[in-house]
Amino acid sequence: MDIERNKTYIEDIDRSIYDIKDQVKASYTSKRGLTFGIVNTISLEKNDPKWMREFRQESLKIYNSLELPKWGPSLSGLNMEDIVTYVRPDTKMQVSWEEVPEDIKNTFERLGIPQAERTSLAGVGAQYDSEVVYHNVREEVKSLGVIYTDMESALREQEDMVKKHFMKLVPPNSHKFAALHGAVWSGGSFVYVPPGVSVEIPLQSYFRLNAPGAGQFEHTLIIVDKGASLHFIEGCSAPKYNVANLHAGCVELFVGENARLRYSTIENWSKNMYNLNTKRAIVDKGGTIEWVSGSFGSHVSYLYPTSILNGENSKMEYTGITFAGKGQNLDTGVSVVHKAPNTSSHMNAKSISKDGGWSTFRSAVIVEDDASHSKSSVSCESLMLDGNSRSDTIPVMNIRNDEVDIGHEAKIGRISDDTVFYLMSRGLSETEARAMIVNGFAEPIAKELPLEYAVEMNHLIQLEMEGSIG
Repeated sequence: MDIERNKTYIEDIDRSIYDIKDQVKASYTSKRGLTFGIVNTISLEKNDPKWMREFRQESLKIYNSLELPKWGPSLSGLNMEDIVTYVRPDTKMQVSWEEVPEDIKNTFERLGIPQAERTSLAGVGAQYDSEVVYHNVREEVKSLGVIYTDMESALREQEDMVKKHFMKLVPPNSHKFAALHGAVWSGGSFVYVPPGVSVEIPLQSYFRLNAPGAGQFEHTLIIVDKGASLHFIEGCSAPKYNVANLHAGCVELFVGENARLRYSTIENWSKNMYNLNTKRAIVDKGGTIEWVSGSFGSHVSYLYPTSILNGENSKMEYTGITFAGKGQNLDTGVSVVHKAPNTSSHMNAKSISKDGGWSTFRSAVIVEDDASHSKSSVSCESLMLDGNSRSDTIPVMNIRNDEVDIGHEAKIGRISDDTVFYLMSRGLSETEARAMIVNGFAEPIAKELPLEYAVEMNHLIQLEMEGSIG
């Protein structure tokens, strides 16, 4: 037995709940690959308006003109010729949970949806493969004028608002996978909160990718108008296959004057997933965007939520944790652009790597010429649980104004044998001692997660932080 290895080794979490594979029952599946014919067929199947069909075709042109990123984790295992970009489940979207097909309903029941809805959520959307299969919102929320629906319904019922905002924050020419998203997007959520309305209970969307060798490309568009507030929760998972799956969703958040939005995400993709997601927010005068992020899955991730502080006294806060295990290369981070005076941003990130996992944190702080008296602080802490793992911190700062207050702090370390020995001298086993250290490291982040609202999210955090140590 390798005693030294066992001292610092944490087994992979038990993903048995998430790895249950359902039989694929699709009413329509696109051909593998990415061509103008495939994109046009998806658009026809979805009955897009003309402008959206043209948008998709133009996005595909941009996709074909752009190269893969030359930095970050390798994408050599991802071949778009092998990816199915659209899988429509054999059901229409339902507003009654009882009408959802039994096999799909059982999947979401296992994951804690809709138990969370019944106890503490104002509304829930559930997407299965490429389409939303269930969407419901409480009447008291509707009565406030809040619109919470799937993106396809919004495209029909709120077309002017969607057309005004859709992929304006993340234009297709942002990068190759934004262009891919623009071409084949499907599903996702649309939220509009009217001026002055405070949604006291969170809304949640959950995305489940079941089909092997498929991609999921949901689009989330949230508009929180002047003086309004909202907490939105996003959860994701997929079973593990021996072929590559792809997630290239897009999140666009518009935060109005003196408005507040908290966007919480727990991503628990399986380790055959390429997670190439794009998230951006723009914040008007006096507004606040809060990001709470947990990344616990995927083979490879590129994920960097971006905030544009567009109005004076606008604020951004980011709290995130990443857990990279065997076979995982998670390249995550956060960026902020200060465009106006007296803006502020605070980023607090933690990462855990084990069993050869590679965790990279990238931060970018840009302060433009007119953003005097802005403040920004970045704090990144990394914990490596064995000698095979790797953790990198890559900060970028572009400061164009002298009247600012900017700070950056990074720490990388390992579990201290002295600390383990001390805890064992107080009656804990080595397993309990090391688990306590990992939990203590993650606690400042974990306490920000909406555990009281999402049972499934609570279970994810517990599995990750309390993995068996032997």
